[in-house]
This record gives sequence, C-alpha cells and structure tokens, in this order.
Amino acid sequence: MEIQDFFLHLVQQPALCITVVLTLAVILVNGWTDAPNAIATCVSTRSMSPRAAVVMAAVFNFLGVLFMTFVNRTVAETVYHIADFHGDPQEASVALCAALFAVVVWAAFAWKFGIPTSESHALIAGVSGAAVALHGGIEGIRAEEWGKVLYGLVLSTFLGFVMGWAAAKAIEFLFRHSDRRKSMRFFQGGQIVGGAAMAFMHGAQDGQKFMGIFLLGVSLAQGREDIVFFEIPLWLMGLCSATMALGTSIGGYRIMKAVGMKLVHMERYQGFAADMAAAGCLFVSSLSGAPVSTTHTKTAAVMGVGAARRISAVNWGIAWEMVLTWGLTFPGCGLVGYLMARLFLWIF
Repeated sequence: MEIQDFFLHLVQQPALCITVVLTLAVILVNGWTDAPNAIATCVSTRSMSPRAAVVMAAVFNFLGVLFMTFVNRTVAETVYHIADFHGDPQEASVALCAALFAVVVWAAFAWKFGIPTSESHALIAGVSGAAVALHGGIEGIRAEEWGKVLYGLVLSTFLGFVMGWAAAKAIEFLFRHSDRRKSMRFFQGGQIVGGAAMAFMHGAQDGQKFMGIFLLGVSLAQGREDIVFFEIPLWLMGLCSATMALGTSIGGYRIMKAVGMKLVHMERYQGFAADMAAAGCLFVSSLSGAPVSTTHTKTAAVMGVGAARRISAVNWGIAWEMVLTWGLTFPGCGLVGYLMARLFLWIF
C-alpha cells in the first residue's frame, strides 16, 4: 500500500484511524519500556550518553526492520496469524483495538515499577485473549503459531544465558594478559558496536511483530478478514522505527537502570559480552522465524555474564521480580485482553 492510499483510507474510515492510533501507542510503549533494554549496557558502563544511545537505537532499529523484512519476514507473519479474527470484520476490529488497549495498560503498569516486561509477549497474549472473547472459546487461538512463541521463549532464555556466560569467559581468557587501560578503551568502542547490534536486532524482531499487527488492523478496518501474503512498505518501517525512538527518549532511562545497573554491576567488557551474546541469539531466532522477546534475551545474557564471574554477582532479587513479571504476562495480559474485548464488544 502506498502512503497516499493509506492516508486516503485513514480519512475515510474512522475505525482504521482508531486502530492506527492504538497500534502506534503500543509501539510507543514498546520504545518506552522494551527498546531501552537494547542500549542499557552501553549507557550503564558510560560508553555512550543516553541521548547518543537513543539516536543510535533509532537508526539501527530502522536498519534492523529493513534488513530482516527483506531477508525473512516470518516473524511478522507469525504474529499476524497468531489468533483467528475471522468473522464480522467490524467486531474483529473492535476486539483488536481492545487487545491493543490492554497491552498499553499492562506496559504502563510494568513501567511504573521499573520492571522490564516483554511487550512482544504482552502483545501476543492480549491479541489471543481478545480473539477468545471474539469467538467465545479457545478456537480463537492458533496452536501452531503459539508453538513458535513458546519455542522462542525457551530459546531466548536458555540460549541467551549460555551465550552470555560463554562470551564473558572467552573474553576473560583472550584478554587475560592485556593492559587494562588499553583493553578498556577497546571495549568502550566494542560497547558501542554491541549496542548498535542490539538495537539492530530489536528492530528486526519487535519491529516485525508490530508491523504484523499494524497490517492486521488495516485489513480488518478495510473489511478484509485475512491476507495470506502481505507486503511491508518502506514508509511503515520508518514510522515504526521513529515511534519506537520517541518512546525510548521519553521514559527509557528507568528500564536502563533496572537492566544495566541493578541486575548486574558490569564492566565494559562484560557489557560487550552481554550485547553480542543477546544480539547473536536474536539473529538466530529471527532467521528461524521464532518470535522471541528482546527483553528476555538481553536480561538472560546479562545474568549469564554475571554468573560467569560468580553466582553472587547477579542480583537474584531483581532477577526474580523479572521472572515473576514474565510469568504473569501471558495469563495476566491475556485476561486483560479478554475482558477489554468483552467490554468493547458490548459497548460498540
């Protein structure tokens, strides 16, 4: 869809306008609460200023969206088909709007307490809960697509931790005889590279998820229940990236502190190890088409790096709070999405 055609439909269809506003709100909240995880370590080790890191994240988010969309758009398609919105297109649009509203509420609650939460999983749970409300049963959930999500959850947690631990150990071994001051300067540059890699992969993963929902909302508002194959226009990639960057600049520092400072006190080489390990895990997941959480992957990698030094280096109290929040996301946000959809369908 060309951008001029999109704006024409936007003016003519109020339902589409509401859907777009809510979708952009969710993307903004993602930038507010999720994208800061990508640049948390390079800021916490003072390799970059928060403002420079946000600008870098915006640029590399866009490049990640652009690159992965051309290489493998399976993540976007998985999220697009995660739930069944067949039936009356108007009711389906209302249910989807309710799901997006539920995600915003859930994310704002997590941000209030400074707890990194996965907007990816909140989005999937909220949309699935709304689909259950729309159909009046679990037939609104597509089990095959959910299987990819659960596979990605295990992959991001386990592989992120192991790769973080291995990367930290490898760097300590390779640089064991190096001059500390020279190596610190080297890893300051390495942190910038690692932060850019994480921002790139955040765009590649989360950007695709939200574009999939964006296109689903557009198709429902236009009266089309489903699209087997869709094109992602360049202007939509830019819009998603810019909205994420705006969210990161508004309120990302609180999440940066939770991941980069409170969870594990890291030196620059450890921040570099965590970034490259998480980015590598996200790259493998994206190529396999598994929707994974940037937050989970980065946090698991940070814990792996801390555990490589010693188990007590990890603040397990903060880690437990994060795990508890992650565990509550699927049932909690799914329930909120269900209740919001029932309410919206009753009102509208």
